[in-house]
Amino acid sequence: MKTALLAAAIFLAPALAAADSPSPYAGQKHRDVKALSAREIDDLLTGRGMGLAKTAELNGYPGPMHVLDLADRLALTPEQRAATEALLATMKTDARRLGAPILDAERALDREFAAGGVEERDLRARLAALAALQGELRFVHLRAHLAQAALLTAGQRQHYDVLRGYADAPAAEDGHAPHGAHRH
Repeated sequence: MKTALLAAAIFLAPALAAADSPSPYAGQKHRDVKALSAREIDDLLTGRGMGLAKTAELNGYPGPMHVLDLADRLALTPEQRAATEALLATMKTDARRLGAPILDAERALDREFAAGGVEERDLRARLAALAALQGELRFVHLRAHLAQAALLTAGQRQHYDVLRGYADAPAAEDGHAPHGAHRH
C-alpha cells in the first residue's frame, strides 16, 4: 500500500506543482494592451524591426540600421552611406505609419474583450484587418532588407554576416582570416 501511495505521489507531483504555478501571463492583466508588452508597443510606434525581417537577415540580406551601425567596418562609400540612411528613414516612416493603426486595432480588440462584447462573426473580420496591417508592416521591413542588399557589394554582405556572427570569417590563402574579418 505504501509503495502504491508513494508511486502515485511521485507520478502526480509534477502535475500538482504545475497546477500551483502561476501562468506565464501573470502580471500582464493590467497592461495597456494585454497582447503587447511595453517594448512591443514602443517598437510599433518607433518603427523598429521586432524580428519581422529575420528571414531576410539570416539569409544574407542585411538591414539598413545594422549596416549603418557597422558602416566603418564595412567600408561603406559616402554614396552607400547616404543611400542607406535614406532607406532607413523611409523604412522607419512607413513602419511608424503602420504601427499606429496596428496598435489602435489591438486596443480596440482588447476593449471589446474587456467589455464582454466580442461576437464571433465580427472577430474574423477584425483579425483579418489586423493581419493585413501586420503583413504590410513585415513587407516594409523585408523590402528594406532587399533594397539594402542591392546597395552592398558581395564582399560587404559577406563581411556583414561575419560581423553579425552569422558566418565564420573566410580564410586567406595563408590559412588566416583576412585583416578586419575576425569576429569582435
